[in-house]
Parts: sequence; structure tokens; C-alpha cells
Amino acid sequence: MKLKPLADRVIVQPTAAEEVTASGIIIPDSAKEKPLKGTVLAVGNGTKDEEMILKEGDQVLYGKFAGTEIDLNGDKVLVMRQSEVLAVIE
Repeated sequence: MKLKPLADRVIVQPTAAEEVTASGIIIPDSAKEKPLKGTVLAVGNGTKDEEMILKEGDQVLYGKFAGTEIDLNGDKVLVMRQSEVLAVIE
């Protein structure tokens, strides 16, 4: 399945959460922090009021509760508005 976001939306692939172990204790997935950075996979065309600034391949930071998580070919990706992206990592 291939997705093309509409208007000012982008599709972001979150970076893998780092597995932190302390004293040999494995932290379960449910206790891991949600990653707050990722790679833009696809962008919409923007709107007449908001030009699309992001482009495919950009490394971005986003808010903890930003976007909607969906399953795309077995991978978890986020669909969010461009305005939910906090910064581009250069």
C-alpha cells in the first residue's frame, strides 16, 4: 500500500526507540518512551494559506502526542499536519 498525504499533511517514520536496560532488567515496549524524531516519507501539496516547507527525507522533531499512528505495510508511521512538526534537524 502506498499513501499520498493531502493538503498540509506529512507521513513520518519514527526512529526506532532505544532499548534501555538497567542492571540487566529489560524494559517492556509499553514502558519505552515514544520517539520524538523521525524521517519524512511523503508530503502533501500544502494549502493556499500554508506552503509545504518539509520535503521527503527531512529528519524532524515532533511533539509527544503529534499525529495519528497507522500501520503501513507492517511498519508504524505517523500522519500529521506540517504545523505539528517542531523542527527540522540539519
